[in-house]
Amino acid sequence: MTVSSMTGFARGSGDHGELHWACEIKSVNGRGLDVRCRLPPGFEALELPVRTLAAERLARGSIQINLTMERRAGEAQLRINRPLLEQILKITAELGHLEGVAAARLDGILSLRGVLEFGDADPSEAERGALEASLLRDVADALDQLAAARKAEGRHLCKVIGDQISQIENLTGEASRLVSGAPEVYRARIKEQVALLLESTSALDPARLAQEAALIASRGDVTEELDRLRAHTQGARDLLAGSGPSGRKLEFLAQEFNREANTLCSKSSSVELTRIGLDLKAVIDQFREQIQNVE
Repeated sequence: MTVSSMTGFARGSGDHGELHWACEIKSVNGRGLDVRCRLPPGFEALELPVRTLAAERLARGSIQINLTMERRAGEAQLRINRPLLEQILKITAELGHLEGVAAARLDGILSLRGVLEFGDADPSEAERGALEASLLRDVADALDQLAAARKAEGRHLCKVIGDQISQIENLTGEASRLVSGAPEVYRARIKEQVALLLESTSALDPARLAQEAALIASRGDVTEELDRLRAHTQGARDLLAGSGPSGRKLEFLAQEFNREANTLCSKSSSVELTRIGLDLKAVIDQFREQIQNVE
């Protein structure tokens, strides 16, 4: 069985040079696939590739991907703002001939604001590409972990849903056994009531009474409803055993289950059959609640 849940959590981390990042992914129920990304400043362009990675692994659910990044303490390097330094040196050369002006000293030039900066120079295109590729690999690994966690939860969910389908099958069988002798019961009951009516008056047409009795009996026939319930339970088992997402189809079956149970109750002519119908509705409601979490 390949049922997957829509709830799960995964965490991953990685490094590239002096950078360290952490990726947290949370997944909850959703009508479709809704991926929301929170990325570090400067990495907004990764949102589309991240969404693509999620869509390749997940079919439904509300997904929150949170990627944080930090630079390791103590590894920031001092660098020279060379364009600014070259401008300053050019100016000092132009003014060097002025009388009364001392020659510029190196320590004085380096102390000027902006000449020395902390941090690395802007990475090259190749370095930036390697960094982004490393980030996406770690996000993909975290998404794989999430998919595995959802499958593990799905195995437990599948067992619960399978037990509920068995309960529906058992109640359907119980109803079938109960109504198997219903025609004879209807016949005897109607015959007794007709006899009482004929004793009290002779104005009643026996043929007309027979037609009305047949109509009442047909209205109480639940054979088709029970047949459809059996077909739906088999369809639900086939979905659980199949491959690929099945949540939406199971939701449709839940609606069909509920429709047949309602009709069974409305047609019931006995307290016992009504009880079975109400028990069916209770199990179907539990079934519908569980499949809300199926991918």
